This record gives sequence, C-alpha cells and structure tokens, in this order.
Amino acid sequence: MRQGRPPSDQGVYTISVAAGLVGLPAATLRQYEDKGLVAPARTEGRTRLYSDDDIARLRRIAELSEQGVNLVGIAWILDLQEENARLRRHAAAEEEADRSSSATGPMRGP
Repeated sequence: MRQGRPPSDQGVYTISVAAGLVGLPAATLRQYEDKGLVAPARTEGRTRLYSDDDIARLRRIAELSEQGVNLVGIAWILDLQEENARLRRHAAAEEEADRSSSATGPMRGP
C-alpha cells in the first residue's frame, strides 16, 4: 500500500532541509522562530520539524524581507493576512449556509 503526502501542517523537514528549501541559512530560521514568525513542530528530542505550511510561510517571510520589511512589520503583515483568510473562510461558510437554507425553501408554520 502506497501512502500519500503527509498533511501540509505536519512537520517533516529538519532545519537543514528546510533552510535548503527556502534558500536561507539555518541560523535565520532559528531567528525567525525566536521572533515568533514560525513555530515548527518538535520531536521528543527537541529536533525542529518544518511542515509544508511552514516552508510556505518561510518563503513569504523571505519575500517580505527582500522587499525591505523589518521583522516586526513582517509579523504584523502575516497576522493580518491570516485574519483576512479566516474572515474569508467564515464569510464563505455563511454564504454556503444561506444558499443551503434558501434552496430548501421557506419553512412554513403549522
């Protein structure tokens, strides 16, 4: 039986592999973690394990940094983007619920 890819939020990459994937030194990844920009999973032995989601986030951090945004600004931008995504998901779910309830028609009383 062949297994598929792990979930995108499951830590699978060590820091050296993650650093190679994003093109940054491992020390920079540690700095980002110290600043709270990324929170990789940890093994029982405390080895960092980065997920595909972490890799995407690290790439976004690097992109913003290359544009001249400092780490405080990056944290703020990432928080706002996450809140925006959460609000969009919530709005989409409400819209879907509205469509579902209107598809069944109005409820009639006794």
